[in-house]
Amino acid sequence: MDDVQHQFSIMGMWSAATPIGKGVIIVLLIMSIWSLTIAVERTWRFSQAKKQSLQLALGITPLLKQHKLGEAISFAKDKRFRHSHLARVLAAGLTEFQYEASQDLPEGFDIVDSGKRAIEREALMTSAEMKKGLGNLATISTTAPFIGLFGTVIGIIGAFQGMALSGSGGLGAVSAGIAEALAATALGLFVAVPAVWMYNYFLNKIERFNVEMSNSSSQLIDYFMKNEARAKARA
Repeated sequence: MDDVQHQFSIMGMWSAATPIGKGVIIVLLIMSIWSLTIAVERTWRFSQAKKQSLQLALGITPLLKQHKLGEAISFAKDKRFRHSHLARVLAAGLTEFQYEASQDLPEGFDIVDSGKRAIEREALMTSAEMKKGLGNLATISTTAPFIGLFGTVIGIIGAFQGMALSGSGGLGAVSAGIAEALAATALGLFVAVPAVWMYNYFLNKIERFNVEMSNSSSQLIDYFMKNEARAKARA
């Protein structure tokens, strides 16, 4: 009984596994650690982005209301907000607007449209940076089950080869080998399912961040338009 229990234990199946089977298990374990590392890093990154963006919004709003454009730009570029998605978008738009407003531009040049394009470029770059590592999660979630299935197929082939060489028949002769082989499929699913969950979770977070950037961009463009209208009225 003890021998049977040891045979079906994790260490027993590992010691009885073929080199290919062990290689499959090692690859799956590496993929699991890799996906967990990405999840921890992205969770921290998004947490910082949310926290810093809230602090930025509270601090920059009064500056814009007082038309302190230079101070607002310096505030948005502060290192305290280096992980904030809103800081990058607002800093890009405000910097472009300030630069164009200080230039001797030709008649008909639309400063607001120029600021809008700068905001859109920065928003695209920020969104792409936030997706860092998600491609790896997608790859792990789709390939891990197949890698596990490959290990299972190899293990079952080995079990039947062993039965043919020994000349013994029946399910008992191959049950241990089949159990070892199926463990690879179970491990593949164990790696893939959390990766799928994390991938979808982070995509939803990025979508919310994109909405926040879009809303902030719209408010900033409105601010530009009001400033332009105010400047023309004074002229």
